[in-house]
Amino acid sequence: MLGEQIAKEDILKYRIVKAPEDHTVELYKKLENALRLGNGFKGKVNIIFQTQEGTKRVETTVWALTELSLQLKSGIMIPLKSLIDIEY
Repeated sequence: MLGEQIAKEDILKYRIVKAPEDHTVELYKKLENALRLGNGFKGKVNIIFQTQEGTKRVETTVWALTELSLQLKSGIMIPLKSLIDIEY
């Protein structure tokens, strides 16, 4: 399992940085599916992303998706360029 599991509420304690490789294009279909899963069924996904402190993983619901970031509950935003993978 890739990345240290953290609570959604702890995301803002970390400095989110760009991933070593930009996976935005290859992950976009997964992101759209995660958005549908979250909005339609309140389903959670695992989001693996890069922080200055290392790779982190959070299980949560995706609320919104923009060209630059995904939004979680409570207005938490994760830049798409920091994403490593999405698992559901």
